[in-house]
Amino acid sequence: MQASVDKVAAKLSLLPLLTFVALFLGVGLYLQAQGVDYAFYQLPAPVAILPAIVLAFVLARQRINESVETFIRGAGHSNIITMCLIYLLAGAFSAVAGATGGVDAIVNAGLSFIPPSLLLPGLFLISAIVSTAMGTSMGTIGAIGPIALAVSLKTGIDPALMAGTIVSGAMFGDNLSIISDTTIAATRTQGCEMKDKFRENLKIALPAAVLTIALLIYLTPEPQPVEVGDFDWLLVLPYIFILVLAVMGLNVFVVLFSGIIFAALMGFTSGYEGGAFVKDIYKGFSNMQEIFLLSMFIGGLSEFIRRGGGLDYLARKIQAVTKLVARFNRQVADQLGIAVLVMASNLCIANNTVSIIVAGPIAKKLAQDGEISAKRSASLLDIFACVLQGTLPYGAQALLLGATFGISPWQVSTSAFYCFILAITAVLIIILRRHKV
Repeated sequence: MQASVDKVAAKLSLLPLLTFVALFLGVGLYLQAQGVDYAFYQLPAPVAILPAIVLAFVLARQRINESVETFIRGAGHSNIITMCLIYLLAGAFSAVAGATGGVDAIVNAGLSFIPPSLLLPGLFLISAIVSTAMGTSMGTIGAIGPIALAVSLKTGIDPALMAGTIVSGAMFGDNLSIISDTTIAATRTQGCEMKDKFRENLKIALPAAVLTIALLIYLTPEPQPVEVGDFDWLLVLPYIFILVLAVMGLNVFVVLFSGIIFAALMGFTSGYEGGAFVKDIYKGFSNMQEIFLLSMFIGGLSEFIRRGGGLDYLARKIQAVTKLVARFNRQVADQLGIAVLVMASNLCIANNTVSIIVAGPIAKKLAQDGEISAKRSASLLDIFACVLQGTLPYGAQALLLGATFGISPWQVSTSAFYCFILAITAVLIIILRRHKV
């Protein structure tokens, strides 16, 4: 009898989370049916989660003060606070480096090295480098999209193929960058170091990128010259600087703070002013407001789910689905379970960072049960969230490039070959590398 009651309580503890997903997804689908641009981004996620939090308070059946303490304990967890602080510093670096002209510099620097016969693989690499440096796929697409459109029109390359190439490169960097909010969310929810996740992630992403480049070389048409704008190498250095520091294994706060100062110093050489520097730091903080608030709210909501037994219940259900594979290898089954979990979450939410935050605690439980390392579970969370986000027709990336190129978002998402290759590569590595994960 007690087991039955506990099972009901575990199911009920998940209801607030399902409410959030249903509200966010439902409003997005309705607005998309009405023809609203960026339909899934009209209802801010921090607002959509408020009814879910209220429901969690009601279902907790505690005194209001006890429920508030439960929520604050989850929202104020050290992992959540650390993640939020990293978001702020990452936003500040992106804003300062972008304001100094670093984005234009790194794009034109890349174009200056691309032979006309390798335009598609070259633009893939530029998008990958810019996204890895900036930590945002949307920022990369916004910067490179117009340039890619001009190249497509000038050379006659299929617009859908060009758009898919840009999405592919952008998702490569979004997945790997140490200042990407997906990386921050994945590492903090799984409890591993960024450098460890980066190295683990690279073992899967690099082979996929090589295969993508080979495919794009084959698909590139007859060579056409492309005009390259002027750029200052000094403005490229901040991106290289933080990447080197991160790979060296320095503390992420030191890496990002140093990167902000270094980007400003490089900007001062080309007329960047101290007053603008201060304002750009705050602008970077403001750009992270939504994900900052959502992370805290999800943290508080997750504490209710954890106390109610919801995480254990979900983990058992996923393990039940993968039990056929588990007969042969438990680690493979739980890794595939993590992939399915985060992809299902992203399918509903259409935001890879939010899907990682939602799925993170459950993925950690699966990883612990399957004796999977934190760096591997963080890597899988980020990889499969980015795989689905890059191939989602109603995702922001496909919508933005579809609007930029004047084509259907479906054409964009189905041409993002890297995302499909990454998924296949990751599944093969999961199956083949059964030990020491």
